[in-house]
Amino acid sequence: MRRPLKPAVAALLAALACHSGSGQAPLTQDQLKDPQSCAGCHQEQFNDWASSMHAYSSQDPVFLAMNKRGQRETNGALGKFCVNCHAPMAVREGLTTDGLNLDQVPQKFKGVTCYFCHSVQSVNGAHDNPLVLANDGVLRGSISDPSPTGRPHPSAYSDLLDRSSSKSSATCGACHDIVNGHGAAIERTFGEWQGSAFALISGTTCSQCHMPQSVDLRPIAQVAGLPLRRTHGHSFPGVDLALTPFPDTERQREQVQALLDTTNQSAVCVQQFGTEAQVSLILDNVAAGHAFPSGAEQDRRAYVELTAYDASGNLLLQSGAVPDGTAAAESKDPNLWMTRDCMFDETGQEVHMFWEAASYETNGLPPLTTFDVSSPEFYKGHKYKFYPADGSTIPMPARITMRMRLEAVGYEVLDNLIASGDLDPAVRNAFTVLDVGLPLEWTPANATHTYIDRATNNIVKCATNTNLNVAADKFPAIPRTRCAP
Repeated sequence: MRRPLKPAVAALLAALACHSGSGQAPLTQDQLKDPQSCAGCHQEQFNDWASSMHAYSSQDPVFLAMNKRGQRETNGALGKFCVNCHAPMAVREGLTTDGLNLDQVPQKFKGVTCYFCHSVQSVNGAHDNPLVLANDGVLRGSISDPSPTGRPHPSAYSDLLDRSSSKSSATCGACHDIVNGHGAAIERTFGEWQGSAFALISGTTCSQCHMPQSVDLRPIAQVAGLPLRRTHGHSFPGVDLALTPFPDTERQREQVQALLDTTNQSAVCVQQFGTEAQVSLILDNVAAGHAFPSGAEQDRRAYVELTAYDASGNLLLQSGAVPDGTAAAESKDPNLWMTRDCMFDETGQEVHMFWEAASYETNGLPPLTTFDVSSPEFYKGHKYKFYPADGSTIPMPARITMRMRLEAVGYEVLDNLIASGDLDPAVRNAFTVLDVGLPLEWTPANATHTYIDRATNNIVKCATNTNLNVAADKFPAIPRTRCAP
């Protein structure tokens, strides 16, 4: 009986196949399913993927803890709900039915693998991974004229993997729109994109943001004689970061931060009334391509930290100053501006685990619906909030600082999983809060953007380090009526 090849040997043979020309026999179906086989020819793409959250998805300790608890609390009814997206090949190979045995699953079937995406034949639905794989040994991609030489596997073009085709977003949306067993749309990233200007007007796809294209031409694989092409990143930065030892975590964080730095526009504004002032903040989600923060928004906590000082440096007002390692959602701050989802069961009671939800309420920042600056719709994303929240005044400030912060998973969510015995407490110590965009400072000297308040006819002076049009129409921050903060 032939013994299976070790991953390192498989990768070596794949590399030899890659460099030996068209006379080499194609890789077997089993070899194609192993990401290590891809590394032989596609080292750049493999390295990207190997340090991505797609590769990490089935070893993410928060996912494992959530799934473990969900299976227990539903008496196994959760089934493949989580693992179908976090380790789809393991499900399709019949290696797991609930994700509780992932530690026993061969490494090549863990995570969202090369084979899983590049074998997609059709998308037969809009959520919960309805992808159909061809399983014909042909790997699909965005190249319309794949080279016929030096290939250890057949290749074909697919608009489902072409970043220039809107159909490719449906491939991503298959796992980035999630509806639970009660019919609650607990993750809606794809649906949010579908209703945005990025989908409806510009045709900007998921991959065009999350799989950036190279600026130079290079071979798509390490094969002699291949034409030079634009390659695409396979690190898929978003919001989440690896919380346990994992390859290239510094680059992962840098890429996530780069996306967050360009997502929102903001302005801090002050209207003076003698020695008093009314402070307000404007936020606009201009570049996410979907709502912000999106994804598993029931677990995310995006909030504003705003602090006002007088000329002597004395504190006049502070909101969102959450101590390190403290759950922002547990703050008693009456002025806190936090964007998140809240979930409710069938009786309308708030719940905190996604398998319990029958409905939700969100105050996430909506995406742009038009790029036409002359359209009133363009400015509906300009959300504002007063500080204090009741619109009252504070002594005239000399300086105001602001930054937006993001807990990709709320600390209180982690604590809940730790308390139930499902999450290792060490994971909490590895967790960090991200900054969304650059910090902003208001002073009388840099408050050079102005508009006239329609109610008072006073000049409102704003500071911004973005292209936000402070004089445009503005709408109150979306309230949450059934939960807080």
